[in-house]
Amino acid sequence: MKPTGNPHPNDRIAIPTIVALSIAVPIAVACLFLLPESWKLQWGSANVRSLPFFHAVLNGSTAVLLAVAYGMIKTKNVALHRLANVMAFTLSAVFLVSYVISHLSNPDAHFGGEGWIRPVYFFILISHILLSVPVLPLAMLSIYRAWNNQIAAHKALVKWTFPIWMYVAITGVLVYVFMAPYYPVA
Repeated sequence: MKPTGNPHPNDRIAIPTIVALSIAVPIAVACLFLLPESWKLQWGSANVRSLPFFHAVLNGSTAVLLAVAYGMIKTKNVALHRLANVMAFTLSAVFLVSYVISHLSNPDAHFGGEGWIRPVYFFILISHILLSVPVLPLAMLSIYRAWNNQIAAHKALVKWTFPIWMYVAITGVLVYVFMAPYYPVA
């Protein structure tokens, strides 16, 4: 994808920041799966076992907000389009923090389904994981371009951002639905 429009004066700071976060966050999340169980955090009486359900709610809400944002821009309601996107991004950020807390605190759950459902689940899970990586830079850059009134660049980006982000949000809910019977009981 070639850049469109003129660079913004803030690009010198914003673009390296977006790139750094886009590299650091997936590496940090990947490292969570390498931690031994003995390094898991103890939260005392706090119940963090219900976080997978919370994550599904966040992902589902993100998908709804993305659909609202899409509808709002189609009706030329830029203010609500922006609000819905900022809310979707905020929920995604809350999800990310909560996901890290969940994986630092809970034992790993493993899918126990058998038969035809197993490859379906793993296809959804693997595609969800792989496509979640570009969501962060695409979403940040899309929002940044729109906020700086670089609408041509924003439109070029969201042709990729919207479908990938929507897919990740919806499959996040599906992963929870598949995994719900296998999460440890609180």
